[in-house]
This record gives sequence, C-alpha cells and structure tokens, in this order.
Amino acid sequence: MPELTPRKIKAKQTRKKILEAALSLFSEKSFDETTVDEIVKLSGTSKGAFYTHFKSKYEIFLEKFKEIDAFYLEFTHTLPKEASASEKLLHFSESQMVFLRDSWGKGLFRTLYTNASPSHNYFLDKDRVLFKIVKEFVHEGQEAGEFKRELSDEEITAIITRCMRGTLYDWCMSGDEFDLLMEIQKVMRALLEGLKK
Repeated sequence: MPELTPRKIKAKQTRKKILEAALSLFSEKSFDETTVDEIVKLSGTSKGAFYTHFKSKYEIFLEKFKEIDAFYLEFTHTLPKEASASEKLLHFSESQMVFLRDSWGKGLFRTLYTNASPSHNYFLDKDRVLFKIVKEFVHEGQEAGEFKRELSDEEITAIITRCMRGTLYDWCMSGDEFDLLMEIQKVMRALLEGLKK
C-alpha cells in the first residue's frame, strides 16, 4: 500500500474534523437546524473543505453507515461456522443493537430516522452489507432445512430487516426504560421460531 503524503494525511484529518463536528451538532440541535456554516465553524475548516469532502450534510450520515456496515462484516467473521442460521441471526441482531446503541446513541439515530427520505434512504438499500448478511444466513437456514421455504430468502430478509428497523425506531421514540438488547432478543426469537420447519 502506498504511503500517505502529508497532503493526504491533512485531507483525512480535515474530513474527520468535519464529520465529528457535524455529528455532534446533529445530536445537539438536529439535522435540519444545523447549517454547513456551523459545521465549518465548529470543525475549524472552510466551506470549500466541507464541499471537497461531502456533497451535502446527508453524505455525513452515509459515512456513518459505511462504518456500521464495516462493523457488520467484521462481526460475521467472529461467528462460529458450526452455529445454526438461527443462532447467527440472533447473535448478529444482538451485536447490531449493542453497536448502534453504544456507538451512535439514541439522539443521533433519531436524527437519522427523521431525516431519511425516499431519494436517499440508506435504510432500504438492498445492496447494503446488512441485507446481504441477513440474506446469506436465511439462505443457509433454508438450505439446511432449518427454515421453511414458503417465502423466498429475499422475502424473509425483508421481514427480518424490517423488524430490526422497527425495534430501532421504537427505541428512538421511547424513554430510558426501553431496553434495546432485550427487545431485539424478544422480536428475533419470536420471528425465528415462526420460520422454523
């Protein structure tokens, strides 16, 4: 891998400063109320630097989604190969919730949910790593005779990911009494029980 030049290192640092400042403001004020000028001011950069690294404020969320997807991929490598598809899906959903709760927090995730739109909604992008991982586990379960085949692997993937999003949404809209990990365990266990042959 080629060594980073001082200019590339500085560009990376600038991008990180902008990203961190924007996410801090989104959590504090909300996405809509945050301006690019405020992001630039807090990050100690310029408007030119902002638009060099991001086309819009929403692209900052896309960066975070890449971070989430990288975590998902990494986590799948820690799952025992001999685990059943149900076990993999349950452990995957548990780790997903813990990661999002601890890395993003409720405020930032609420901001993300309220600012998703049909024109740029990463939540529903079927090319995301999340969908591919869940579909792979579902397919595995169907091939092993663990899951029913009345629905396709794609249909089951849509249902599972919808349950994940719904649990996250409820968490965002609930008070501190909502236990994200406990709730996803209840949802996934009921769902997986229904899928079994």
